[in-house]
Amino acid sequence: MLKHGGALRAAADRYEIALADWLDLSTGINPLGWSVPAVPAAVWRRLPELNDGLERVAAHYYGNDQLLPVAGSQAVIQALPMLRGLSKVGVLQPGYAEHAYAWRRHGHSVQLLSAQTLLTAVDSLDVVVVINPNNPTGARLPAATLLDWRAQLETRGGWLVVDEAFMDSTPQESIATHAGLPGLIVLRSLGKFFGLAGVRVGFALAETELRRRLEEQLGPWTVNGPGRWVASQALTDRVWQCQMRASLSQASARLAELLSRHGLIVAGGTALFQWVLHPQAEILQDALARQGILVRRFDEPPSLRLGLPDTESAWQRLALALVEIHAEQPAPN
Repeated sequence: MLKHGGALRAAADRYEIALADWLDLSTGINPLGWSVPAVPAAVWRRLPELNDGLERVAAHYYGNDQLLPVAGSQAVIQALPMLRGLSKVGVLQPGYAEHAYAWRRHGHSVQLLSAQTLLTAVDSLDVVVVINPNNPTGARLPAATLLDWRAQLETRGGWLVVDEAFMDSTPQESIATHAGLPGLIVLRSLGKFFGLAGVRVGFALAETELRRRLEEQLGPWTVNGPGRWVASQALTDRVWQCQMRASLSQASARLAELLSRHGLIVAGGTALFQWVLHPQAEILQDALARQGILVRRFDEPPSLRLGLPDTESAWQRLALALVEIHAEQPAPN
């Protein structure tokens, strides 16, 4: 099992700090996510039904009806490598590690490639996997580039897999509307922007035959009934979505400015996190953890990803911690 952000209980045990005393900035999940109303009692008592309106609502939100509800995009990440023969797979690096792990686990040949290297490597690959915007760097690939890669891959039966888990804040940059083109698979999730990671609802957007095979692989009732109901409500709340996009943009800029002000190199980010390059990332992570602030560390390259604080007091707590740490730590080379 790979490590992820959000391992708060493990951190609480290690640093002997009570769970309630932590500021968890490790996940990149919206800390002010969509507020879930009471779920109707009948939803809990019935098996999930496909005619409950979720597919229609999601088609309107993503601008495409070529979709399959799934138990979070992680379910698709794990299933896709089982749907084709052994292949040469290029995975954007650095990036969400579960992609490469899943393809390797099923015997595929995996190359970890930078975006620049991918530009010239597509001709030699059967599958290309990108995260857009990237996690953790926040880097974005233009839609035109991705669609060109899809066309190249499709000529030999290849796939382009685009993980858009962090795309909801900038929907104009999505290529979800192009799903249905041969060889294009777009993954979306309600976990990040909507702050509904616990409900485990996402979507795979792809051509009909691939969705059919994926559905068979995942089995029936992949999304529970309450999850389907919650997702339907959240996806139709356009007022909240517009307000949240503006709010997150402001908060992300504030976080970038705060980190830069305290001598940290902000190398990228999205509306939900900022990515900091630091040669002593492990030491910096530990220093924050000793003050009850949990952030996500990456080894290659040494770096930290910090999500957004949820309250003004949390912002001040982070600022004070950075003041103390900046006074103690040597500046990056």
